[in-house]
Amino acid sequence: MIESLLVANRGEIARRVVRTARRLGVRTIVVHSEADAGLPFVAEADEAVCVGPANPAQSYRNADAILAAAKSTGAQAIHPGYGFLSENAEFARAVEANGLIWVGPGADAIAAMGDKINARNLMAEAGVPVAPGTHDPADTVDAAIEAATRIGYPVMVKAAAGGGGMGMAVAGDEAALRTEFTKVRGFAERMFGDGSVLIERYFPRVRHVEVQILGLADGRVVALSERECSVQRRNQKLLEEAHSPAVSPELRERLLATAVRAGEAVGYRNAGTVECLLDPTTGEFFFLEMNTRLQVEHPITELIHGIDLVEEQLRIASGETVDPPLRTTGHAIELRVNAEDPKRFLPGPGNVTTWVEPSGEGVRVDSGYAEGTTVTPHYDPLMAKLIVVGADRAEAVERARAAVAGFRIAGPKNNLPFFAELLENDEFLSGDYDTGIVSRMR
Repeated sequence: MIESLLVANRGEIARRVVRTARRLGVRTIVVHSEADAGLPFVAEADEAVCVGPANPAQSYRNADAILAAAKSTGAQAIHPGYGFLSENAEFARAVEANGLIWVGPGADAIAAMGDKINARNLMAEAGVPVAPGTHDPADTVDAAIEAATRIGYPVMVKAAAGGGGMGMAVAGDEAALRTEFTKVRGFAERMFGDGSVLIERYFPRVRHVEVQILGLADGRVVALSERECSVQRRNQKLLEEAHSPAVSPELRERLLATAVRAGEAVGYRNAGTVECLLDPTTGEFFFLEMNTRLQVEHPITELIHGIDLVEEQLRIASGETVDPPLRTTGHAIELRVNAEDPKRFLPGPGNVTTWVEPSGEGVRVDSGYAEGTTVTPHYDPLMAKLIVVGADRAEAVERARAAVAGFRIAGPKNNLPFFAELLENDEFLSGDYDTGIVSRMR
């Protein structure tokens, strides 16, 4: 087992990784920005190093500063969490070049899956179904129009180097495509340093379903189970559940087999997620992307499998042979508690004057904040993940309702009122919903 671990992240995921590492007897080191010095994850680690000011480019995405922190503290390994440098192939290579263990997939797999066009083409070659779309970047608006005419409107305009729901827009006709192509390309150049654009078929009614995979140290790739991620705003997830209410046993078998094939195609190691779009009317699904890291929503998989995915990550990175449990029990739901307006979902940072977490049977809270801390505008608005598990979906929903009612936050704005509304929504309760559910509620 790794003896010392540096967590190159912040907030709830840094706290989450530290918790498991310390349980395994691993010495923990965290890095933090000046703005985050007072957050719980900093106090809970064995050692903490400030790596720069609030600006992520100068702190959490500052690879040189993080590597320097690892060397100065004697860290043996680096866990990147999610976001920031977690899917940066060059950083993964630099970690290993400095004699450290990278707790994640190999840099080649990260690079292969980091470009959406390259990923689509690789998956198609491996026999993984992909939605109709371009095989090469659309370099000009005329090329995008030609592709859209061939594919058929409406189309999704995507930043090839994007992720996390960023750099995406829908175009229903040529006029809209001209506008959105320019916007997406400009956004991609600013955010990712790569203006490559992918044109893909847009499905007006679709579900977002993903499969958790583990690439084991012995070379095998296993699929655990699927998660439903269709409750979204601006293509970013708000609530996830496992299992998906839209997936039958037969469809689940096909999804999991496809996810294993996707992982094997790139020699995948460690934890990852194969994301798919599911047509609920036909049962067809298409590869969307592969996230080469631990997902925000990993706890719902943990709860139905009785597994600690961070522990599995550390054991795989240590070269240990693991045999993850594939059988599942119950139903789990995760709600992303964000510092944002519950109606328009606009950020609402502030000083936390009240923070009372719910408790009870089947309730888990992974939080990054506490009373007396401050949610700043510099980072993602995620404050905590409220996770519940029940014997079945109905019990999980009931526990989620009670937990939302018992979660008290004052200071920053929060979206708990939205979740209270969602958990009473007939469409959601039926299980027959899609990625448009939030817009229909507004």
